[in-house]
Amino acid sequence: MTNDSTNFFSKERRSNWVRLRTMILIRWVAIGGQISAIIIAITFYQLSLNLRLCLIAILVSGAVNLAATKMFPKSKRLSEFENSMMFFFDVLQLSFLLYLTGGLQNPFSILLLAPIAVSASVLNPISTFFLCGSAIFLATILTTNHIPLMTIENIVLEIPNIFVFGNWVALVVALIFLSVYTRWVTVEMNTMGDALVATQIALSREQKLTDLGGIISATAHELGTPLATIKLTSSELMEELKNNPELYEDALLIREQANRCRDILRKMGRSHQEDQELMPTPVSEIIREAAEPHLGRRVPIETRLNKLENMENEAQPFILRRPEIIYGLRNMIQNAVDFAASKILIEAYWSHNEIAFRIVDDGPGFPEKIRDYIGDPFVRNRKPEENSNSRPYYEGMGLGLFIAKTLLERTHAKLKFENGNAELFYDGDHRYKIGAIVEIVWPRNIIEYKKQTS
Repeated sequence: MTNDSTNFFSKERRSNWVRLRTMILIRWVAIGGQISAIIIAITFYQLSLNLRLCLIAILVSGAVNLAATKMFPKSKRLSEFENSMMFFFDVLQLSFLLYLTGGLQNPFSILLLAPIAVSASVLNPISTFFLCGSAIFLATILTTNHIPLMTIENIVLEIPNIFVFGNWVALVVALIFLSVYTRWVTVEMNTMGDALVATQIALSREQKLTDLGGIISATAHELGTPLATIKLTSSELMEELKNNPELYEDALLIREQANRCRDILRKMGRSHQEDQELMPTPVSEIIREAAEPHLGRRVPIETRLNKLENMENEAQPFILRRPEIIYGLRNMIQNAVDFAASKILIEAYWSHNEIAFRIVDDGPGFPEKIRDYIGDPFVRNRKPEENSNSRPYYEGMGLGLFIAKTLLERTHAKLKFENGNAELFYDGDHRYKIGAIVEIVWPRNIIEYKKQTS
């Protein structure tokens, strides 16, 4: 493996693997548990609670959930910062409920461990340290600052201070231990997973190099004798044709070309050549390679290159030909081919800040019922609603699109899935209704290849 590959795996971030829908579901479960605990405390144990403030705290958590559901698609995956803020909000909301219900004298104070343990498995150490420190700070405040638990007969329910101190020590130790232990185990698992992937890539690359070396060796062996014969014959002809300048030059050319063939075979056999020089590729070539398997299919594919921000004099940028990009684009093009009526347009455009691809077809577009789930694995039944019998074999967007979307996002791409509605795109004298639109955007400073100078 090269250093670039090693750095790629070490820098891989896993915080954006958590879906917003998962966090929302967990929070709904927590809200249900909090409501149940309050009802049981009041009904069965006759406790006197500040019911208004407790319900406000729970309603705020529910409102945040509803707002997140309305503002973002269900398939959204949270960033590092977004995940941190979600966990921090949960810690604050739970701490406020504990303040209203006895502080650390409330046995449910142990639930402060939950968001910290989960955050340690998905967030980086800095975010985990911040959340853990916040939980310890709030727990410390709750030891002395809280509304005591009381019964409806105004009997204060308290435990001795030594037990409160013991609860605080146990909670702090548990927070630190769980954070460190969970993070440690998670890093070990991720490192092992990265090592396995890196091993597979290294084995695959080595196998290709071995196969290529075998072909080159066989070619050199098979061509060695004919080239030696050509060289020997051309030398003899040169001796005989010294008095004929025109034929002598032809014989000399034959020998030179034979020597050139020998040198080419030797050069191909040198294993120390760096394959990175083959990787930088212009965006037009990336599109051509990704679309090539689908060029002979049922609909024509048109490509366009657009420059933005007064960049007419700038040549098209080069990007690293990463397998994730080729595979992801190819899968998106395949989906467009499956549903296009008569035309597909692939646009590449770039500005000073971005490099993007836009795949447009004139099909029926994405069904509204699955738009929020695009990119999730095993989404089925994405047949064209107006022409569902044209391709009865097609089962819909499943694991393939999920893998393609995930691979593209690993290259720091942002994907957007939209419908064109009444918009049109033009091809000479023809115009086509826009169906589905897939836009893939990279920050230019990340995706563009810039040759390093020593």
